[in-house]
Amino acid sequence: MFKSFSSRPANKLEIWEDLKIISFTRTIVAVYSTCMLVVLLRVQLNIIGGYLYLDNSVGKSVTNPLAPADVQQQYLSSIQHLLGDGLTELITVVKRAVQRSLGSVSLKQSLSLLELEQQLSWIRAEVESDSERPMSRFLLADDENALAEQACGLTENDVMTIRLLNETRDMLDSPDFGTILNICLNRAFSLLLDNLAEFFRPPPGDSAPNSAPDSLAAVSLPLAKIVPIINGQINSICSETPSLFVQDLLLNDQVKEFAANVYESFSTPQELQK
Repeated sequence: MFKSFSSRPANKLEIWEDLKIISFTRTIVAVYSTCMLVVLLRVQLNIIGGYLYLDNSVGKSVTNPLAPADVQQQYLSSIQHLLGDGLTELITVVKRAVQRSLGSVSLKQSLSLLELEQQLSWIRAEVESDSERPMSRFLLADDENALAEQACGLTENDVMTIRLLNETRDMLDSPDFGTILNICLNRAFSLLLDNLAEFFRPPPGDSAPNSAPDSLAAVSLPLAKIVPIINGQINSICSETPSLFVQDLLLNDQVKEFAANVYESFSTPQELQK
């Protein structure tokens, strides 16, 4: 879209307004989807890990494994919902929240880092406020027909896959999962703001101390200058290899503890009797 300006279009302001919404939407969606992907894979891999432990435990028949390789593959392929329909719905929800929060803000209006943080908080509040439709709807298809489609039929392995998906949904709808996802989102948006803070530093020689309580409001930038900065954050979130953003989430102690609890729950014989 930036290339559109080289031809000096008559609707330059309209293009900038679109770019404002698109840039904030794609970066915020990247934060949400990265957190969801990290936590969902943690859950899935530890559920499978628990079943594999039981399959390899003493006295367990290897002829009737709880998690055959085909089942594992079918089960893990359910991640396609987050990368497909779930992501599409997430984009729609985030874009609507961005439009409501920033749609009326002029590109000429200056915002401090503190004000930008407030805008992100408002957007998050709207995205996460629907208590009747939990965030898990973005991660996993939420009806039995979709589960059957993901399981690709009703063979014995497919029934096992559907069971794994149902158990995963129960986990995703639990308060503990909601808490962990929120912890990841808080950390991820904090990292995003840390990156943005580099662009809001006072000029050299400025008398305003960086350590002052109001230092977040010391420097303001026009929204038109913030748009390309926000747009550029997509690279640090999604494109770096290895991703420091993802590594930070994976190394979070509470995320690791939650993953260990999932593994423990599914590596005990009692879980099979539910």
